[in-house]
Amino acid sequence: MPKPLTVALVAGAALLTRQALRRRIQVSPLWPMPALDPPVSGRPRPRALRLLLTSHETVADGVVRLRLEGAGLPRWEPGAHLDLVLPSGLVRQYSLCGDPGDTSSYTVAARLAEDGRGGSREVHERLAEGMELEVRGPRNRFPLVAAPSYVFVAGGIGITPILPMLRALPDGAEWRLLYGGRTRASMPFLEEVRELAGDRLTVVAEDEEGRPDLAALFADATDGTAVYCCGPEGLMAAVETALPAGAALHLERFAPRTGTGTGGDTAFELELRRSGRTLTVPADSTVLASVRRELPDTAYSCEQGFCGTCQQRVVEGEIDHRDELLTDAERRDSMLICVSRAASDRLVLDM
Repeated sequence: MPKPLTVALVAGAALLTRQALRRRIQVSPLWPMPALDPPVSGRPRPRALRLLLTSHETVADGVVRLRLEGAGLPRWEPGAHLDLVLPSGLVRQYSLCGDPGDTSSYTVAARLAEDGRGGSREVHERLAEGMELEVRGPRNRFPLVAAPSYVFVAGGIGITPILPMLRALPDGAEWRLLYGGRTRASMPFLEEVRELAGDRLTVVAEDEEGRPDLAALFADATDGTAVYCCGPEGLMAAVETALPAGAALHLERFAPRTGTGTGGDTAFELELRRSGRTLTVPADSTVLASVRRELPDTAYSCEQGFCGTCQQRVVEGEIDHRDELLTDAERRDSMLICVSRAASDRLVLDM
């Protein structure tokens, strides 16, 4: 019979071997194939925070302001937004409109969209002071850049990302603001904007003055003027049309551009290179839906191509971009898989 010392040594060696094998598989799930390089695709899901809703206040017709408090919150820059996870599970994006230097609270505002998908109604009718909510972020796709002069155009709730920008402008900066809305009562933070802007401000309420005169607004714009616009799609389209040559336009959308039909879809083959999986994206489904059936933890949020959460790197294939967000440089090798598709028979993602 084996001696007790021999048995102990064999058992110990077996235990060490199992532990080493377990660590090896954790490093490379496809072991014994070599470990892959760290992935570079996608946007990492922002760290989730649990914050206390301490204020739920009506600040204009159809607009509520939320104050969410916590400790040691991540800092943010003007133009940033939060992903707010609602009790129903819906995720909505809201611009931060408070003080970037305040690390104890975040402030956002939300307009009730009567014809929306239900998120804004939940914010207005179901959220209450004392509730704890999950938020992700902040993230910033609308940063304030250095420029010789600025023109800001805000429509209604579109003032929220612009308000912190006005506070952050350096002394002596040349700028002006056009702030419009259906009625003055529907325009949040109007008095605060008046105090900040003074004679740089033009207020246009449609029920009183009609539509804004964009030609007059841009009459003195010079080369390099940074134009920041956030508001309804019609307003942003009008600003794009009236934009003078030499000006740089920055738009913030939290809804997809209208009139961008995506008919004629066909099925295509999709390879997930890192996972070693090949699947078919049907003509009546999205890349995101197909991927999540295989990789259910894949991050996403808006499902409409304007938040950037689902961005993934494309290794091979031609992309049919349908988003509202990516720059020309980003479009060369990445896509938003919630809306964009393949323009070829096959697409390979770094997933």
